[in-house]
Amino acid sequence: MAGASPLLALSSARIKEFFREPGVVFWTFGFPLLITVALGIAFRAEGRPRAAVGLIESPAAPALAAALRADASLVVRLLPAEQVAACLRAGEVLLVIEPSEKIAADVRVPVPVALSDRSRPPVSVVYRFDPARPDALAIRRQVDDLIQGAAGRSNPVTTRDETAMARGSRYIDWLVPGLLGMQLLSGALWGTAYTIVNARQRKLLKRLAATPMRRRHYLLSFRVSGLLFVPLQVLVLFAFARLTFGVTTYGSPVAVLVLSLLGSWSFAGLGLLCASRARNNETANGLVNLVTLPMFMLSGVFFSSARFPAFLRPVIGLLPLTAFNDALRHIVNDGASFFAQGRSLMVLVIWGVVSAAVALRLFRWV
Repeated sequence: MAGASPLLALSSARIKEFFREPGVVFWTFGFPLLITVALGIAFRAEGRPRAAVGLIESPAAPALAAALRADASLVVRLLPAEQVAACLRAGEVLLVIEPSEKIAADVRVPVPVALSDRSRPPVSVVYRFDPARPDALAIRRQVDDLIQGAAGRSNPVTTRDETAMARGSRYIDWLVPGLLGMQLLSGALWGTAYTIVNARQRKLLKRLAATPMRRRHYLLSFRVSGLLFVPLQVLVLFAFARLTFGVTTYGSPVAVLVLSLLGSWSFAGLGLLCASRARNNETANGLVNLVTLPMFMLSGVFFSSARFPAFLRPVIGLLPLTAFNDALRHIVNDGASFFAQGRSLMVLVIWGVVSAAVALRLFRWV
């Protein structure tokens, strides 16, 4: 019993310290709830899970769409041919169906066709999907069963699979730009916030405050030094992706580098803002995670932000990581030019300027 009293006193002190730090309390209890809400909305299921299927616009499309919509588990989207690759790459649809022009005369809803006429020319559809995506093959089988059933359930419709394995159209091609955005955001925030707060905690900033150095020069040094590592980050990631998975950059490498420099500069402003008032590493860690993790979930790093409700997408589009990922994917996967990304560039510049101005206003040495 004699040793129990000091143990209880120390344990009580640790518990009181924990609840006196709002940042730690929030990170421990509140933030997991926010992530749960975000993922729950993104992967929500209303009744039976519904899979998105794309149908290329053609005269045959209405008859096929009617046959497919008889299954409540499918969401059928009519797509222009030029949007097919982008929708598959982003995961907005799991399967794309390309019907022949003459299939509309063979698919009837709800009355199936008679199959005794052997003089009728063969009917065909092409299924396009990425076999690396979960459930893509299962959806292909489900869709084929519906189409064959609508045509008489004797498989009168010939089919052909085109797996989306061409460079630029695979999931890995869509994923790599998002991973670079995640890497640049993490590096900019952690490299800036942790260093500044650690110096404040060790009383180094108090010494610097006694010098003629201006605050803006001190904060600007973090943004300049952080840019020096960006070319290496871009080179290592894309070289590795090219060697291991054959990921090809269709746009200008210079445009990729310039956009990455702008993105890192913009993200660093958020790092300065997180570090402007935090007094210890625990609070800084909570603030950085509060900024980064929601964007990892919302901004299309691992899955398309199209999974979120339509009313949230305009807000998600204003996040700096969303703007960077969208612009980089257009350059890398679609071969678009740097100057064609005007809206995304404007979002990055505004975040970079405003966050740095607010950080400079709030910054304190101690």
